[in-house]
Amino acid sequence: MSPRAANPPVPAATDPALIRNFCIIAHIDHGKSTLADRMLGITGVVSDRDMRAQYLDRMDIERERGITIKSQAVRMPWEIEGTSYALNMIDTPGHVDFSYEVSRSLAACEGAILLVDAAQGIEAQTLANLYLALENDLEIIPVLNKIDLPAADPDKYARELADLIGGSPDDVLRVSGKTGMGVEALLDRVVERIPAPVGNADAPARAMIFDSVYDAYRGVVTYVRMVDGKLSPRERIQMMSTRATHDILEIGVSSPEPTPTKGLGVGEVGYLITGVKDVRQSKVGDTVTTAVKPATDALPGYTEPLPMVFSGIYPIDASDYPELREALDKLKLSDAALVYEPETSVALGFGFRCGFLGLLHLEIVTERLQREFGLDIIATAPSVPYEVTTEDGKQVTVTNPSEFPTGAKIVEVSEPVVKAAILAPKDYVGTIMELCQSRRGTLLGMEYLGEDRVEIRYTIPLGEIVFDFFDNLKSKTAGYASLDYEPSGEQASDLVKVDILLQGEQVDAFSAIVHRDKAYAYGTMMAERLRKLIPRQQFEVPIQAAIGARIIARENIRAMRKDVLAKCYGGDITRKRKLLEKQKEGKKRMKMVGRVEVPQEAFIAALSGDTEGKEAKKK
Repeated sequence: MSPRAANPPVPAATDPALIRNFCIIAHIDHGKSTLADRMLGITGVVSDRDMRAQYLDRMDIERERGITIKSQAVRMPWEIEGTSYALNMIDTPGHVDFSYEVSRSLAACEGAILLVDAAQGIEAQTLANLYLALENDLEIIPVLNKIDLPAADPDKYARELADLIGGSPDDVLRVSGKTGMGVEALLDRVVERIPAPVGNADAPARAMIFDSVYDAYRGVVTYVRMVDGKLSPRERIQMMSTRATHDILEIGVSSPEPTPTKGLGVGEVGYLITGVKDVRQSKVGDTVTTAVKPATDALPGYTEPLPMVFSGIYPIDASDYPELREALDKLKLSDAALVYEPETSVALGFGFRCGFLGLLHLEIVTERLQREFGLDIIATAPSVPYEVTTEDGKQVTVTNPSEFPTGAKIVEVSEPVVKAAILAPKDYVGTIMELCQSRRGTLLGMEYLGEDRVEIRYTIPLGEIVFDFFDNLKSKTAGYASLDYEPSGEQASDLVKVDILLQGEQVDAFSAIVHRDKAYAYGTMMAERLRKLIPRQQFEVPIQAAIGARIIARENIRAMRKDVLAKCYGGDITRKRKLLEKQKEGKKRMKMVGRVEVPQEAFIAALSGDTEGKEAKKK
């Protein structure tokens, strides 16, 4: 344990002048969680025996993938010249899909450590998070991490950082989260540079809910940042948006394990437990006040995140529907960016239409539903929201292809557009431009951040990004490019709905809204995929892709046929022809009354694109 660490932990209701609230922002994989680990070790809140890598990453998925999904708050003591300070640190995610977690963390802080990998330099998400921090008027402390790596070039990237935020390259701190080098100086700089929180200690209590989680034993645990007044144990509190009142059963700080205290005062970050089991009672962005002497004005909440990608989530076993609803309710509590509403599908039964911030967000939520709640689910192909204007002037928002208006003449279809910023070495400019143009992108501009790195800005339709754009970008640039995007309105486009018909009947789960130029490619790909996946029937089944009434692609699933000629040997050809004609009539009659049953596995494989595995199983 460091001789500078104050021990025991700082008591509750600390003087606001001795509190520093800060978060760590960086691009994915630049060492935020490793630096947080070192800080926990140096300040002594986690003993060497209990220490483990990625200490603040509590979920199995985070530890397996090495990414932070949820921001975590932790309180650390630090002593300078005999004065003991309380440092409240929030470790934030680095991936673009979890930027809502970052924005909420920034609102609970007065300062931010901008962390940059000394071997890689500034990345797209670093810039995005920096602009978020500047919008919140936070004090920025620039830091270069991983300076112990052989490939590190701290002088070069210190100049780059200084040019970006102003100041001198000498102001950029150099640390190694792995070895702990320079971390004590960084903690001193946090105390010196980040302003203390400001609030009125005598005013009615106001605390902002910036996060909440569900605990199976204790109910909802609410994380708050105190702004005015103070909260004490056993006090009756009120949620200002719902007017619901509860008793505080426990109040305390995370250090990093929950530590009960005698209350929370101005500027402190801590948690409340009220024993509430209803997850809808604790809304992120709500203001908590006391029931006896409530505040009149709520704190400005957070701007609600706009879902960028929609997907249907259905239980494979229909009887799991209530469990799926409950699981989504609990996930919504720890993931405020998740949006969902019930929907039904002819093919898949009852489920939910869910809105996500991106494809990684969709992947993490489906994986958490399977792991944490033991559900077997299927997610339909991701789609984005479209605005459709019909001839009679009606405007329809379409989040699911089955909602696309049919019958009415469509005047215009608008799709969401994003501003994408791509950072990459200058050698890859040509391949990046080629990729963006193939996705209907429009170049906005280019800027060199150093002699060998370039930022390329494009506007691209969101529908072109959500499938495999990021994968393609990484493979075309040998993994060097980084991508960040933000919504920038809508644009009218020539979009059509492609339906997939099985024996003339539409299957809603396979419909898609695509650009007219790509409709044929989608239709042939889906028809080919289904031909391989759907088992052969007793009669021939046509698979067709159609735009309205016009068929654009077709595949046939050949009928299973009995060898009726097996008993004919020699003799006249007319005998054979007669038997074949008779069989043909029977197949025709069967086709009129027969229905094509699409097995559940075929749906899952077609929607996930896994035709090879299915083919292998059939063999």
